[in-house]
Amino acid sequence: MAAILLYGGSVVIFLWGVGHLIPTQGIVEGFGPLSQDNRRIITMEWIAEGMTLCFIGVLVFAALLTAGPGSRTVIFLGRACAAMLLAMAALSAFTGARTSILPMRLCPVVKTLVAVCFLLGTL
Repeated sequence: MAAILLYGGSVVIFLWGVGHLIPTQGIVEGFGPLSQDNRRIITMEWIAEGMTLCFIGVLVFAALLTAGPGSRTVIFLGRACAAMLLAMAALSAFTGARTSILPMRLCPVVKTLVAVCFLLGTL
């Protein structure tokens, strides 16, 4: 069951990260006219979050594949990634989730659910 929670959480957060990366251009264009600097900053931040989420998913998945569920490495990485996801969820809850955009409102929920999977998978 631990492996299912860890693998499942890894796949979900990786896909959530990909879901950030694919629409980047459309998201930035949705802000309307921006200075070139602001356009670059928003693009950078949007891509950085997507890459971070993908990395978290790949990191836990790869650790699980190489070390196996219950290993000290997987326990440490799973809990560390859960902590990062909870921090990101809190940030999202106070920023993007306060918009009317449904995916932005779901961000803290998805991150928290995956963090719970990681925590339960490392008990």
